[in-house]
Parts: sequence; C-alpha cells; structure tokens
Amino acid sequence: MATSSSPNLEEDESLKGCEVFVQKHNIQQILKECIVNLCIAKPERPMKFLREHFEKLEKEESQQILARQKSNSQSDSHDDEVSPPLPNPVVKARRRRGGVSAEVYTEEDAVSYVRKSLTRDSNYRLTQE
Repeated sequence: MATSSSPNLEEDESLKGCEVFVQKHNIQQILKECIVNLCIAKPERPMKFLREHFEKLEKEESQQILARQKSNSQSDSHDDEVSPPLPNPVVKARRRRGGVSAEVYTEEDAVSYVRKSLTRDSNYRLTQE
C-alpha cells in the first residue's frame, strides 16, 4: 500500500532544491533591488523598464565572467606571481520579525501615554522609572 509521505518527501526535496538555487544565484536580492528601482522610477511602461533592467544586469554579468576568464588565463601563465582574487563577501539580509499589534488605540490613550524605560540601579538590577 502506498504511503502519502512519498509525495511530501519529493515536494520537500524540490523546495530545498529551489531554495539552494535562489540562494546560489542571489535571486531574492536581485528581485528586491529591481522592485525598488521600479518603484523609484515609476515608469509609464513597467515591463519595458524591467526588460531593460534585466538586460543591463545580464551585460554586467557577462562582463564579470569575461574579466574572470581573462584573469584566470593570466594567472595560469604565472601562478606564483599573482595571488588569487578575494571572493566577494555575501551580505545576508537580516531577518526581522514582522510582528505588528492589531490593538487599536484611542486618542485618549495617545494623550495619556507615559513612556516607561528600564534602568539599572547600583546593584545591576533592572528597575522601572
């Protein structure tokens, strides 16, 4: 008798493969920057803007590949003289919790709001002011 866990296992593996692909090619950051640029420019023809944006990125990528190939061919000819290029550091975006309170404040609550802060007393205990 077939179990229902097999399709779930395949789906999990497929999702993991997608996550690896997205991370390897920095897809999330590229799309985020693209959307930001789109929102800043607010073009009349967004699809044209997106096409041109990705064409520009593709040209930049091609130039980087050619530069790497050129530097690799030069370093092959004199490996002892040139140290390998340092890899670009990958900057990971901080994950933030997106918690937002759904509580509604009245104008009276806002007027009577008193900020409470915690301070350390001389014995290093947290106390409320």
